[in-house]
Amino acid sequence: MRRRDFLAVVGGVVATWPLAAFAQQPLPLVGYISSRLSAAASATALAALRDGLAQTGFVEGRTVAIEYHFMGGRLDQLPTVVSQLVRSPVSVIFAQSTVAALAAKKATSTTPIVFFTGEDPVAIGLVSSFNRPGGNVTGVAFVNSALAAKRLQLLRSLAPKAEMMGMLADTSTEAQNQVRDAESGARALGQALVVLNVSTDSEVDSAFANFAQRRVGALLIAGGPLMASRAGRVSTLAARYTLPTIYPFREFAPNGLMSYGPSFNDTIRQGGVYIGRILRGENPTDLPVAQPTKFELVINLGTAKALGIDLPPILLALADEVIE
Repeated sequence: MRRRDFLAVVGGVVATWPLAAFAQQPLPLVGYISSRLSAAASATALAALRDGLAQTGFVEGRTVAIEYHFMGGRLDQLPTVVSQLVRSPVSVIFAQSTVAALAAKKATSTTPIVFFTGEDPVAIGLVSSFNRPGGNVTGVAFVNSALAAKRLQLLRSLAPKAEMMGMLADTSTEAQNQVRDAESGARALGQALVVLNVSTDSEVDSAFANFAQRRVGALLIAGGPLMASRAGRVSTLAARYTLPTIYPFREFAPNGLMSYGPSFNDTIRQGGVYIGRILRGENPTDLPVAQPTKFELVINLGTAKALGIDLPPILLALADEVIE
């Protein structure tokens, strides 16, 4: 081989070696844990999370990898799943529920954790404070319990003649805090309210039959892991029993009647932003716990028509979105 050809070959190898080596580097891995049943049931949440990651320059499959775990009714397996993620090891754990966040914090004090919770993260021990979380944990918190009484008022405007209202809640602390707020609101309004707590699919079915027997005229759904993972089932049963129902998040509204609460997509997107910032080297303890700034009232006109409800004009005027 001539010297000039030899140098060209060597030069080409040297020039391409760093690029090849970089391409072979493993992508940072995010462990995603949700209390929901499947990716299909979390489509809007996943899209919002990816939007948040994209804001910080991360694209799934190109610059970051995500390992998904949808727990559904298998919350008892959370400690095992979290332990596996810590051993993997993942760069960040995203816990899309209070129970997942608590399980993650118990499992590791070093792997960064970004949570999504409807409870006060200080009160339940996730962080030291909102401004300075401390340790390896931060995230997005929306205190859902404070909105339950407001949802009751909105529901009364839809069903002013309902002598008895119902509330369906799972047994999580998050949901039970909402129950207490709704009960307090009901007493202030002089509204009779029957609360049924459920923990399984069969109990959800039985609860609706129970509401019908008690002649419940309208229904509140408390946000919690079970309700979040059974959104379709709950809205279908509400339609079957022709119950005007208000839900905690907009994602129920395509099949339900009305929802009021923080923008689910906005809060999940903020979680994606925090994951990206941590992947870029920021410390969780320096990222204050984010809180929602956008709340939305969503009304489904099709469901209202099917239920024979004439929506008050003032309520339609207040709605952030009306689904035709």
